[in-house]
Amino acid sequence: MLLKTKSGRQVELPTAEEDAAITAAAIADADTVLYSDEEWQAIKPLVRRGRPPAEITKERITIRLSRDVVEQFRATGDGWQTRIDFALQEWLKEHSLA
Repeated sequence: MLLKTKSGRQVELPTAEEDAAITAAAIADADTVLYSDEEWQAIKPLVRRGRPPAEITKERITIRLSRDVVEQFRATGDGWQTRIDFALQEWLKEHSLA
């Protein structure tokens, strides 16, 4: 079965038989730790998915920028918003707002 993600990527899910074989292989692995339902419920709140929280967080805002500025930063690839933030920080070092 094919599943389409939000980004448009297609992921093939295992069949019920393949899933059973994968589960059996995992259970047979000596390094596998099997948790009871009660143990899993106790540790589940501690399990975190995704990127770890940043020490210094950024503030989400809406800003209107010139189309050419946005296009040029986007053309540099992933991380373009971080590069805009860095460029603004550099500008602040050289200019006084007072």
